[in-house]
Amino acid sequence: MRDNGYKNAAFALAELIDNSIQARSSEVELLIAENYTHLSDRTRRHIQNIAVLDNGIGMDADVLRIALQFGNGTYLNSREGIGRFGMGLPSSSISQCRRVDVWSWQNGPDNALHSYIDIEEIMSGDLREVPEPVPAPIPEVWREIGRSFEKSGTLVVWSNIDRCVWRTASAVFRNSEFVIGRMYRYFLKDGRVKIRLASFIREPRIRLTEDTNAVLNDPLYLMVPCSCPSPYDKAPMFVGYGESFERTITIQANGQPHDVFIRFTYAKEDARKGINPGALPHGKHAAKNIGVSVVRARRELELSQDWTIQYDPTERWWGVEIEFPPALDEIFGVSNNKQAARNLSEIAKYDFEQLRGSGISIIELKSEMKQDEDPLEPLLEIKNAIETNLRSIRRLIKAQTISTKRKRHESSTVEAHATEVTNRRKEEGHVGLSDQTEDMPADEKELAIEIELEESGLPKEEAERLAATTINDGLKYVFAQADLETPAFFSVKPRAGVIIITLNTSHPAYDHLIEVLEEEAEDITPQESLARRLKNARDGLKLLLAAWARFEDEQPSEALRDKAQDIRVDWGKIARQFLYR
Repeated sequence: MRDNGYKNAAFALAELIDNSIQARSSEVELLIAENYTHLSDRTRRHIQNIAVLDNGIGMDADVLRIALQFGNGTYLNSREGIGRFGMGLPSSSISQCRRVDVWSWQNGPDNALHSYIDIEEIMSGDLREVPEPVPAPIPEVWREIGRSFEKSGTLVVWSNIDRCVWRTASAVFRNSEFVIGRMYRYFLKDGRVKIRLASFIREPRIRLTEDTNAVLNDPLYLMVPCSCPSPYDKAPMFVGYGESFERTITIQANGQPHDVFIRFTYAKEDARKGINPGALPHGKHAAKNIGVSVVRARRELELSQDWTIQYDPTERWWGVEIEFPPALDEIFGVSNNKQAARNLSEIAKYDFEQLRGSGISIIELKSEMKQDEDPLEPLLEIKNAIETNLRSIRRLIKAQTISTKRKRHESSTVEAHATEVTNRRKEEGHVGLSDQTEDMPADEKELAIEIELEESGLPKEEAERLAATTINDGLKYVFAQADLETPAFFSVKPRAGVIIITLNTSHPAYDHLIEVLEEEAEDITPQESLARRLKNARDGLKLLLAAWARFEDEQPSEALRDKAQDIRVDWGKIARQFLYR
């Protein structure tokens, strides 16, 4: 039972905080007692006890004894609130320590009842069941440090701590505050609970060393004030995706409908500005919140990595949250330590295209899974909603990234040179489709170009800037970069007398020929050698030429092969004019 899968002490402590919130506490205190250890060459602090104190409704003798039993509790059949599994207090405690003591009171702390679990006594055979709670005074050290000793409440104290990986109070707080602020963000935001974090030295005299309150940490970066560094501690760093950033999916369980809410956000363009925004304080904060937040009864179970792209630093710039009620625990596969939704993780791993087979729609697939009584069927629509929206959000983020890079490197000399060559060709009598709309009013041309660029996936600010530059500088060509839903490397669209060339950022040629010559991605030190970059660009060009050669080779008739060759020759003649500078 000690090896029950708690990720670390922060998640084990969360079980105790859950109990406090379930007991309607308005104040919860995480208190850590330290002592000095004298080594041969130095003195250092180490944790002696960890305690959780609350001002909840407290427990009588029967409930206190039940609370310390494995698989027992007062909320086993409840579908309301955080608790239900009857494992939290004993299971989480012995995962970190060898003894847990509990005092609880309903008529003032002077009338507290006490019981305990001790691993040593269990192993020796002296303890075969949870001891009957008896009246016992609360140790004076906790009365002196704690602030929540009100008419009712509970104090849980861990001793003989042997499995906590963090040896000092500061390490526990450093690693727990971020997680606790995220887990209980809704309770902190609503003011339903205040969570105090305090540590103290016990000897030679009691002395506070740290004393602070947990600050909410929202992985969607919409709630403020929050723990994100300035300026995003006071203003949201992300915005909701779509007209309504929340999607609702209804799932049937036990003959009743239950709503699941999925929320999508992504970073404001301001948060992505500058060189390497991921290395800025707010970018580093976001890097610790990568993933899909799975929330049950307003409390986060986990920050799932199942939908993230590993080692991609831009993943920090989006947020997704799934919220569901305890009535759907079996459907989501909630673990009894409330650290994961296993079925959600399973559906995330499924290859959607493989599931859908050859051309089958999601509705048909859902029907087939239902007939097969597949337990994952109710989650299929959730998977589809997440993956569909994430694809679009990643396109927006990529467009933001490209826009930022373009502003740092941009030069319109290529567009200007191409415009000059085109003007000379027009004088020679070569007429193009785009030339027919060159006489449109300038403001109408600018608006038409802006709309086309936005529809291609560029951020509004970038589309406006490119359209304005094109018209003001009298350019014939606009180069844009976006994630296009086409196998082509680029698209060509004549609009308002201008030729818009959009490079497809999802095409492998883009990585070989364009991105490799740009600055390095976020969080990657720009030490890559020029030789490597040039090799990738050279290889990319060769592969493109090989692809064209194969295109000619696969033409089904001699006439079509001759036509492809003629196109290559004609294009080569025009390319020679454009490349000669």
